[in-house]
Amino acid sequence: MTAAALLANARDELRDVPQNGLGVVKVSRWRGTRIVRAGQAWHLGVLLLADDAVFETGEVLRAAAEVRRGYTAESARARADRRAQARRGGFAEGEIVHVDWHPIDVAAVDTGDASGPLVLVDGEPHVRWAPGASPVPLAGYLAERIALARG
Repeated sequence: MTAAALLANARDELRDVPQNGLGVVKVSRWRGTRIVRAGQAWHLGVLLLADDAVFETGEVLRAAAEVRRGYTAESARARADRRAQARRGGFAEGEIVHVDWHPIDVAAVDTGDASGPLVLVDGEPHVRWAPGASPVPLAGYLAERIALARG
């Protein structure tokens, strides 16, 4: 089965599962830096499956109001700022937001090229689920991730 067909089947199985927000960073002189909505997708591990596209997962965060507090690490301060940018951009408090995602060319994968974490191995679509990990069959990966998404 092709990657495109496997992903189409996954969409059908996920129709009643809520999607997460996709965000992009907008910089404005008047409104400051914020993360605004650019769509929605189901989060399936290293893949974000939208109604008409597939993306490689980037940063995942929850929108939160900006609060003043002390941080022991600069990375914690930066993460809090990103959450506040999503809230200022219109995401609801606590809403999951995906930022820095990258499009995957599924048609290229089906013709033998790799795109993002997807690759064809011996004619079968596979996914590299972690950097440096061996690719696993996409069909099994999607089945496992769909079961987790259904909770």
